[in-house]
Amino acid sequence: MGENNSDRTFRDQSAGKFSSGIPTGFLAVLVVALLSLLGIGARYHFYGDLNVIHCLLSLFFSINLLICYWEACLFFKRDYVEKRTEYWRSRQRATGRTPVGEFLSAKVPLRQVWSPTVWADVWATYSLFDGSYSDRRTFGFNVDIANGFVTPVPTLILYAAYTVDFLPAVVAGILGVMMFWQWTYATSVHWVSFFVAGRQHHITRGELYAYVGAMNAPWVLFGLLGLFVSVRLILDGNYSVLGH
Repeated sequence: MGENNSDRTFRDQSAGKFSSGIPTGFLAVLVVALLSLLGIGARYHFYGDLNVIHCLLSLFFSINLLICYWEACLFFKRDYVEKRTEYWRSRQRATGRTPVGEFLSAKVPLRQVWSPTVWADVWATYSLFDGSYSDRRTFGFNVDIANGFVTPVPTLILYAAYTVDFLPAVVAGILGVMMFWQWTYATSVHWVSFFVAGRQHHITRGELYAYVGAMNAPWVLFGLLGLFVSVRLILDGNYSVLGH
């Protein structure tokens, strides 16, 4: 897939040389915050209260929606990700700097905030810790591609149902069990595949905990919370677990 000129500009200057723009890390946080506040604000508008479980799951749904977009970028830019992984590896050897830090602090011009080539670098830098994402033959690569294309619509449905209970609680619970179980299971298998492949021997313990452990943990921890909520929706037949 070809690159446009603005994408080439980011590719060549992604080490943070833009004089203006939005840092990629701040942009990602901003998107998640806005998506989360949209659901939390809607709940407050309709029900006049806040619920801790609803707030936590609103945060998770928002994170997953952003990640789904990144995973679509991974699919459409898979050849580019493989090449960029080598670029970041070489740059790290030459500068001694952490590619993740460089990428998150790099500024993105407003015209490029949704550029697939920009966000493909998420996977290129992460591939230095987990090579699955620069190898399309791996479980990690393909399970994330599947998440990116399959889960956005169910995520939006659950987000809306948990916020304004437009679905019968039992229906929302059944859909929730399906989704939260697959998030928990798929992430757990991805962790297992990481260790079975021996990838932990190529990174430091800190990188293992921070990038492989902590960054994947939400899909297990929130998955378990979501399973609890979903079962309660089915058994109770109402949204009382979410404070409705």
